[in-house]
Amino acid sequence: MGFVIRWIFAFVLLAATYNPTEWNYIRWAMENADSNLSMTVLLGLVLFVGYIIYLRATLRSIGIFGMILILAVVGTLLWVLFDQGVISLDNPSVNAWIGIFALSIVLAVGLSWSIVRRRLTGQADMDDVDE
Repeated sequence: MGFVIRWIFAFVLLAATYNPTEWNYIRWAMENADSNLSMTVLLGLVLFVGYIIYLRATLRSIGIFGMILILAVVGTLLWVLFDQGVISLDNPSVNAWIGIFALSIVLAVGLSWSIVRRRLTGQADMDDVDE
């Protein structure tokens, strides 16, 4: 259940930043930066903090190679689903959501990897605190 919660937060972070609807930070900031600069900067910093938390944890737990490997696995899964006719890549909006989904999986795995590895192997990371 912990992985699902981490994935949901990663998905919300990415989707809040950009998605194909009109409800995202990038579009809102471009339309309101002149009239509401302070709120634009505040929300941008809040999103930036979220990215720092996720990216730092992901880089520390699985590194760049792990991120590329997980993205490759998710990309290959999407390729199989496309080859089998389960998904279609004709709609740019759907493609954007698929990209958000793929990146959120990478961030969620990165944030959860130390916990998964500890449960699978019984080994704790050096920076783990005794529970």
